[in-house]
Amino acid sequence: MASCLQASMNSLLPRSSPPPSLSLNSSGRKNSKAFRVKAAAKIPMPPINPNDPFLSKLASVAAQSPERLIARPFNADTPPYLDIFDSPQLMSSPAQVERSVAYNEHRPRTPPPDLPSMLLDGRIVYIGMPLVPAVTELIVAELMYLQWLDPKEPIYIYINSTGTTRDDGETVGMESEGFAIYDSLMQLKNEVHTVCVGAAIGHACLLLSAGTKGKRFMMPHSKAMIQQPRVPSSGLMPASDVLIRAREVITNRDILVGLLAKHTGNSVETVANVMRRPYYMDALKAKEFGVIDKVLWRGQEKIIADVVPSDEFDKNAGIRSAERV
Repeated sequence: MASCLQASMNSLLPRSSPPPSLSLNSSGRKNSKAFRVKAAAKIPMPPINPNDPFLSKLASVAAQSPERLIARPFNADTPPYLDIFDSPQLMSSPAQVERSVAYNEHRPRTPPPDLPSMLLDGRIVYIGMPLVPAVTELIVAELMYLQWLDPKEPIYIYINSTGTTRDDGETVGMESEGFAIYDSLMQLKNEVHTVCVGAAIGHACLLLSAGTKGKRFMMPHSKAMIQQPRVPSSGLMPASDVLIRAREVITNRDILVGLLAKHTGNSVETVANVMRRPYYMDALKAKEFGVIDKVLWRGQEKIIADVVPSDEFDKNAGIRSAERV
């Protein structure tokens, strides 16, 4: 194929006489005459596509520098005339084309939305970090948005948080972070379904108990724990400032005890007594203490089963569909 294509291209090359300084012998004249006779013969050529980039490139090279196409070294490992391209590109194999079609056909053309946005579309708010200012800002904003979107549909809050402390007890956020989310919950007109899916410690346990009565749930192997607020690291703070902070922590403790007593149905003395030291509760113990109402055993209880279907909800609310009007 390479020799045929080279002969075809040689037939397109312009004829030029040898320089006068060069003399041809009799054998050279015979070879030149034979080459001209062979080039003049009509070689059957297939129809050429004028839009073919490969043939167009060959024609331009033959017109500008024909010496690049004459007496080319033969290499069996490289397709002919491929080296004249600056950046040659080979066609994909059938297997590569098949893989690209099979695996990229349903791939999204735009980046997917972030996970909190996808959960928010299902009216789900997930608290999965300690209550630091950035988390509080996001949770309060999501609650306000869901109430504005529909003040009658319930809001589902999944909790797996250590509150305003880390798992080792070190303070990472102010107590006001937990109270900010709690106050936002109390201002909502929606039903709030709270679900503990890991741990609810400190202020996170308060948020778990602050859900709508009868709509507070806990996974079978989750843990709840209530404890006294801790004094933040004082560093080089003067003694008078340490005393001020200690008084503030005691005030927050009393507020936390009163709110837990309100939502669990226990007396203030009972809650204050168990909060002297960290008080851990499994799902059954949390139900007995009044933190939750139900334990979500697999296959027995589902939150979605308690949700009223949309048609029945519209009927009870007096909303008529546009088709019936």
